[in-house]
Amino acid sequence: MRSAWLIYNPAAGRFPAGWLLSRAVGVLAEAGWEVDVRETQYGEHLGELALEAVQAGCNAVFVAGGDGSVGRVASVLSGTDVALGVLPTGTANVWAKEIGIERLDWIHLFALEKAANRLARGEVRKVDMGRANGQEFLMWAGIGLDAQIVGSIEPRQRWEKAFGTVHYGLLALWKSIGWEGVDLRVQTGDQVWEDRYLVAIASNIRKYAGGVVELSPDAKFDDGKLDFWLIGGSSLRDAVPRVIQILLGAHTDAPDVVHFQAEQAIFESSTDIHMHFDGEPEVLKSPLHFQTMASTLNVLMPITEAG
Repeated sequence: MRSAWLIYNPAAGRFPAGWLLSRAVGVLAEAGWEVDVRETQYGEHLGELALEAVQAGCNAVFVAGGDGSVGRVASVLSGTDVALGVLPTGTANVWAKEIGIERLDWIHLFALEKAANRLARGEVRKVDMGRANGQEFLMWAGIGLDAQIVGSIEPRQRWEKAFGTVHYGLLALWKSIGWEGVDLRVQTGDQVWEDRYLVAIASNIRKYAGGVVELSPDAKFDDGKLDFWLIGGSSLRDAVPRVIQILLGAHTDAPDVVHFQAEQAIFESSTDIHMHFDGEPEVLKSPLHFQTMASTLNVLMPITEAG
């Protein structure tokens, strides 16, 4: 029998999901998993529990939470034999969308047990992680306007999460007023860019901004590279057309937008760099040394649905 811990973040999502977890645990048990459920008490507790699970010799850690929870646990499981499984109970659940798992909401109340069923019969696949100055991330690391927004709204109250993307979009518009961009020098190999940017992103997956947009259509989480985006601009007037371009998928060859794929890159700034890792705010010293951690994380991938 395979063993797993299920780490539940009760603060994640638009509504508490604890009352639905027992059904998901039952599905995993029927499929031959012995599951120990643990509830987090605070943000750092996620990583502490994940480390305990590794030390206990578990085969997998299932995370019932959002992208921040998934990212925290992934950074602990990276480099170990323990697989990551995701039961999406968060607000956006972008990683779940990326691998084809339906998120939990009022319309899909059986999403957790459905996800548990698909993961219990799925396969383990190795994926990449990104890293910047020792901080690992599964999905993205962002600098600029989006990092400012994340830093100003997290942690959110549950009533704010109920408005999801609408709330985030309104805050983005508000924060854009007076935004002057961030000056960065970016280097990969012999290539150098130096300018003022609205946002600068290192992405390991296709989707971004709550999964609403496909920022990196060619990104693969197992190709050994990160997709870097440098989106030029310094004002609300610059931000609006950029957002429209991204929504329309017209940003990939737009002026003042730099895109490159690389295993490593260096970001330099004259000040401390406000950023987010998988939606969790951080402030790091310059320079930032980005690198890809190839095939370092085991992930339980859902079995393809019939029909």
